[in-house]
Amino acid sequence: MTAVSPAGVGTLADRNPTLSGAEIVAHLVPPRQFQTATLDSYRPDRDYPSQGAALAAIRTFATGWNSGKGSLFGRRKAPDSLPGIYLDGGFGVGKTHLLAALWHAAPGRKYFGTFIEFTALVGALGYQQTVALLKGASLVCIDEFELDDPGDTRLMSRLLSDLVASGSRLAATSNTPPNALGEGRFAAQDFLREIDALAARFEIVHIDGLDYRRRDIEGHAVSLSNEDFDIAVATSEGVVTVDDFDLVLATLAKVHPSRYVRLIEGIDTVAIRNVHPFVNQTDALRFVAFVDRLYDAQVRILATGAPLDQVFPDDMLAGGYRKKYLRAVSRLIALTTGSGL
Repeated sequence: MTAVSPAGVGTLADRNPTLSGAEIVAHLVPPRQFQTATLDSYRPDRDYPSQGAALAAIRTFATGWNSGKGSLFGRRKAPDSLPGIYLDGGFGVGKTHLLAALWHAAPGRKYFGTFIEFTALVGALGYQQTVALLKGASLVCIDEFELDDPGDTRLMSRLLSDLVASGSRLAATSNTPPNALGEGRFAAQDFLREIDALAARFEIVHIDGLDYRRRDIEGHAVSLSNEDFDIAVATSEGVVTVDDFDLVLATLAKVHPSRYVRLIEGIDTVAIRNVHPFVNQTDALRFVAFVDRLYDAQVRILATGAPLDQVFPDDMLAGGYRKKYLRAVSRLIALTTGSGL
């Protein structure tokens, strides 16, 4: 077989991404794989009734906008309805699908982004300008709400309070490890505690279930031999980057995570040589944020060395960032096997 060269081969290390406040705002829409997500296209797992209950809760929440006679929602907001809804549960149970479907159904000006994108927006524009930009939106969706950094959590709590005061409605998600004792409830308690003044304004919806990305997958993330790696790179379509794993980590260290979306812009395949387990938790957390953006953009991963689902050591998986690492493992399996594309 004759190898066909990709349209472009480069390296992540050669990229110098920048992202202005206006460009961050332009990215505040659902990820590519959820651009057509609807409530009707969500398929609850019948073995887990909480998924059907979550769908019903989102449908009820969607009727709460005061959008006037003959509108999509058809009735006025009930005076006792809560302005926020929080989807709490393990990864891969459809929370982001439901969040994106709600965003698509909402009227008027609306925003959808990850926790890190909203905090980056405040960093780029300043707090007051961010509030001025977002206030009055019909809906603000925060995917992957993080509770790891107290300063960022307080900042988001303040921002959401100001947005609710302007009439905006809120929807948020976060993840709970699937094997956590009392699955779903500890994350919800943490969320409510950290947003303190806003806690009473959110309806909490728990979702149980299996990670849909792994329902039909056995084994691990795919690791290629050097020969198969070279063939796969040469026969890949579109734009491909090829880097050593340590160089990827060095590149991520120089780029703010809010700019990872620009770092991978236009790339179809990321190829990584010599993958090895992490020894530094800071590198691991940056890589998790990078994997999230690869997954959002549905960028295929080729790799040699250690399987990418085995790069997080046991001591990291046993620590406070366990949920992030498990989510990344799920997504790495999907992106290296092609099941997530």
